[in-house]
Amino acid sequence: MAAKTTTIGGGGGEDRVMATAQQIVKSLNTSKDVTEDMILIFSSFDNRLSNITSLISKDAAAAAAAAVTAKTEERLEAAEKVILRWDSNSEASGQSLPWDESPDEAAEYLTAVDEILRMTEELTIESDGVGIVDRAENALQLAMSRLEDEFRLILIRNTVPLDAERLYGSIRRGSLSFVSNDGEIVDFESLGEEDQEHSGCFHERGASLGDDVCVDLIHPDAVSELKEIADRMIRAGYEKECCQVYSSVRRDVLDECLAIIGVEKLSIEEVQKIEWKLLDEKMKKWRQAVKIVVRVLLSGEKWLCDQVFNGSDLIKEVCFTETAKGCVIQMLNFGEAVAIGKRSSEKLFRILDMYDALADVLPDLEALFPDESGEYVCSEAKGVLAGLGEAAEGTFVEFENDVRGESSRRPTQGGEIHPLTRYVMNYVKLLVDYSDSLNLLLKSSDDELEHLVRDDGNDPHLGSMCPIARRLLLLLTCLESNIEEKSRLYEDGAMQYIFLMNNILYIVQKVKDSELGKLLGDHWVRKRRGQIRQYATSYLRASWSKVLSCLKDEGIGGSSSNASKVALKERFKNFNLNFEDIYRIQTAWKVPDAQLREELRISISEKVIPAYRSFVGRFRSQLESGRHAGKYIKYTPEDLENYLLDLFEGSPGVLHHPRRKST
Repeated sequence: MAAKTTTIGGGGGEDRVMATAQQIVKSLNTSKDVTEDMILIFSSFDNRLSNITSLISKDAAAAAAAAVTAKTEERLEAAEKVILRWDSNSEASGQSLPWDESPDEAAEYLTAVDEILRMTEELTIESDGVGIVDRAENALQLAMSRLEDEFRLILIRNTVPLDAERLYGSIRRGSLSFVSNDGEIVDFESLGEEDQEHSGCFHERGASLGDDVCVDLIHPDAVSELKEIADRMIRAGYEKECCQVYSSVRRDVLDECLAIIGVEKLSIEEVQKIEWKLLDEKMKKWRQAVKIVVRVLLSGEKWLCDQVFNGSDLIKEVCFTETAKGCVIQMLNFGEAVAIGKRSSEKLFRILDMYDALADVLPDLEALFPDESGEYVCSEAKGVLAGLGEAAEGTFVEFENDVRGESSRRPTQGGEIHPLTRYVMNYVKLLVDYSDSLNLLLKSSDDELEHLVRDDGNDPHLGSMCPIARRLLLLLTCLESNIEEKSRLYEDGAMQYIFLMNNILYIVQKVKDSELGKLLGDHWVRKRRGQIRQYATSYLRASWSKVLSCLKDEGIGGSSSNASKVALKERFKNFNLNFEDIYRIQTAWKVPDAQLREELRISISEKVIPAYRSFVGRFRSQLESGRHAGKYIKYTPEDLENYLLDLFEGSPGVLHHPRRKST
């Protein structure tokens, strides 16, 4: 019985044994006691069968587990061979994986990495043992090290070289703006007229980004390779190493790009020691660079991060921030150094350029760094923008003080336009281009507004003027006061008025020929033109009254028929001397504006020529009857008219051989 049961196995064996025992008892028809004894024997046998079955099941499970382990080891060994083969080949050759040359072999390597990743996710120490788990983790670590190296090399090898021509090609050239050679008002008098008007330092004003900028930072074919590696490193828990490699390589590239477009690594102290001409060039480059960096380089870098680390929003944001923040901070450091540097009037346009450029790209910068990791970058940018704004306002105030306090004591030759007038008007004319920014930065105080009301209280538009208009109106009021003060440097009263006419007319013309006219209004222009007419009247009175007094009848004794010949001779002699003296002096005076020059000559002619013609007509006969009449009546009215055409040309003239008329 026992020997038979050794062949019984499986889940139904026990039931069959019991059924057989019951059949035997029934067929023997034994007594009740015998039957109970036999059932007890078979029951005991059933327990032994149960133990046997349990042993058989454990052996089967062990066999199955052994088979699985063998399969796992086989899979692991196959993947290890690929990993170790390429690792040993790379060490032997000193080269990385041939991703570009052998894409199939690279794909094989990635497949092996995927296999190991799946195994590490499936394996447990309890079921698979420490050994196989350690082998899988070691293989994965080796693969990640190799992928990290390959990731770095792909980034380096496939970085698109960028040069200045390509980067600046994304910038459209704009208009030119005027800034004086030295910018210091105290040096105005050293500039000649041509220098003041046409030379100096001109700088680009309106450069801006093109609408369709597109610059590849990485060869497009490499992006998918980078993404494949990044996906596996992130899956394996090596996202930190992957981001560090990416950021390290791309930071170096961005640093090179900054150097190409002229943004150097300079401390605040170094920037503040740079002499103006070099600093001016760096400020100009910075204005262009800030747009290139934000809208070309960082936008491209953001796109690249999004593609490579597409599997994780957090990782791509952190990685981009780590890559780009150093570049942005370096750029902002220069802006901060300029903002806190020494203020002087020649810097204002550059500071405003920098302010406008940073304000223009700030929304783009905030869009590039929307999360907490980039909050620091945006905060720094806003701080530098505020600093540049304060510097611009402070520099404008400095300029106002310079205009108000300029105290040169050397009058301009010939009553010409003063260098201060030329400089300030060219300066102010350009400031209008920055009206939007200056309206935000400049504010008029109550004292300043009261001053304007006192000087131009009858201007109906004064109360509605924008801040920049009020400040410019106040600035020009200071200029006019300074010019009036400088007119007193001339001893000749007539020349004072020529000087005032020249300068006020120059101011008016600059206002009318620019956007200043819209800011200051027609009332301002009309008032200054009225001043010029008053100056012209005062000039005629101061310069020609003495000449005209020689042509009056009073004091020559009697009527035209019996006037004293002695008195007449003295009158004509004095007239000739005074006219010749005015001619000699005022031909050296300069009235640059052709229309004003012509109007002055006409005014003089209308005053002098009719009076002279009338006087000569009344008294010529009394002198012509005597000897040497031509000695006294030296000029015809036509002669005088021709001589008046020589006035205000800036070239001294002398009547060496006046024509004598005896008839």
